[in-house]
Amino acid sequence: MTAKSTLQDRPFGYRETKHGAVLISYNGKIVTTLRGKDAGKFLSKASSADEQSEQLLMAKATGHFKHGNEKNGRTKRGV
Repeated sequence: MTAKSTLQDRPFGYRETKHGAVLISYNGKIVTTLRGKDAGKFLSKASSADEQSEQLLMAKATGHFKHGNEKNGRTKRGV
């Protein structure tokens, strides 16, 4: 399963609190809270993003996605 197909299921969501914080959830559980400048940057980007870009933006903010540098399987040592 790729990160793109995982994000198509829309596992992320967010809401803004009355104090200006942004609560980002993954599958219904809050995983990250953004405050101050980070919350402002996130909200400005999210307001102009489509659904797929919004999901990627939340994934990046929470760190819940593969960066492309993870290794799959075992590697041979001493070769």
